[in-house]
Amino acid sequence: MLEKYLVAHCSPTLAGLKSANIFNYSFTSIKLLKQQLEHCGRMLRPKGVSIRVLRASENKALIYVYRGHRVQEELKRQGVFDFLSNYGYETDRLDICLQFLSMRISSHLEFPHEIGLFLGYPLGDVIGFVENKGKNSRCSGCWKVYCNECEAKKLFARFEKCRCLYHELFNRGKTICQLTVSA
Repeated sequence: MLEKYLVAHCSPTLAGLKSANIFNYSFTSIKLLKQQLEHCGRMLRPKGVSIRVLRASENKALIYVYRGHRVQEELKRQGVFDFLSNYGYETDRLDICLQFLSMRISSHLEFPHEIGLFLGYPLGDVIGFVENKGKNSRCSGCWKVYCNECEAKKLFARFEKCRCLYHELFNRGKTICQLTVSA
């Protein structure tokens, strides 16, 4: 079941087009969820993809699927750490940042907007979202766009094409391991 969600929500990351994706996943047993995460993790890790729970409740988990080296590179882009430090991040080390992000997601009523940076969104669009309180975007797709509308639309189209192709291939019997591009 988890594999179906990975294809539906994370195809661009599995294909290497995007650094990370996130999705909500409903589960019936925490034990079964852990087994599924371990199984998928074993398949994805050799390909350079990691999977972790950012928040879990009784029967829902917020699952983050990412290419660690790419997210780490994105956190080192100019201006990103300065932006994150405004929200209490003290380092640009990915493992520590993800722990802090997880804590912020679990302890705040409002979803932390800086999560966009951990999903590969451009800094300008994350800043635009925060400053405009989610309104006045030029367009939206995977995220709300405030800066480079033309480039974003091209990316959104590539991501959607990837999702459709991966969905079709998965339904024909390809495994998550076969669909995941190596780093």
